Amino acid sequence: MDPVTGAAVVGGAVVAVVGAPLALAAAGFTSAGIAAGSLAASMMSVSAVASGGGVVAGGAVAVCQSIGAVGLSGATAAVASVGAAGGLLARLFF
Repeated sequence: MDPVTGAAVVGGAVVAVVGAPLALAAAGFTSAGIAAGSLAASMMSVSAVASGGGVVAGGAVAVCQSIGAVGLSGATAAVASVGAAGGLLARLFF
C-alpha cells in the first residue's frame, strides 16, 4: 500500500471515530437521553409509531441512543473500520 492510500485509510478511520459521537450528539442522542425537539426525538417517535408503541430493541434508534449514552467504547472498531473503508474508497476514486 502506498503512503497516500495508507494515509487516506487512517484519516478515514480517525474522522469516523471522532465524528460519530459529535454527529450523534448533534442529532440529540446524549448521555442524559434523547433531547426533546431533536432529530433523535423525531426518529424515536416514528420508530415507536411504526412498531406499535415502543422502540424496537436493536433498532437504529436504540443503537444510536446506546452509543450516545456511553460513548463509542463498544462500537469503536466498527466505526473505525467503516471510516477506513471510506478513506480507501475515496483514495481509489479521487
